[in-house]
Amino acid sequence: MSKYVLPKAVKEIRFHLSQVAEASTPLRNFLVSSYPTLHKNNPALPILIREAQSAKPTVFVRFEKGVEVKKDLNGLDKSQIEGELKNLLGI
Repeated sequence: MSKYVLPKAVKEIRFHLSQVAEASTPLRNFLVSSYPTLHKNNPALPILIREAQSAKPTVFVRFEKGVEVKKDLNGLDKSQIEGELKNLLGI
């Protein structure tokens, strides 16, 4: 994921996760390793990280014309999260 420039149709990526819950650990690990390069390759794209107690690991992607897609990432490991995000983004 770290080497991809995202399609222009993607207008926002929003991650929801818990700061301490075990279920969010793979998403936290993914974000620690991938966020810097993802942001560097897509500097104008809002990539939001929302942390809340007991939040389930989830990603929301907003596309053109306000279309938003939600994907539950609960139970996935770091590489599966990357695969799901690639599928969701069409890359």
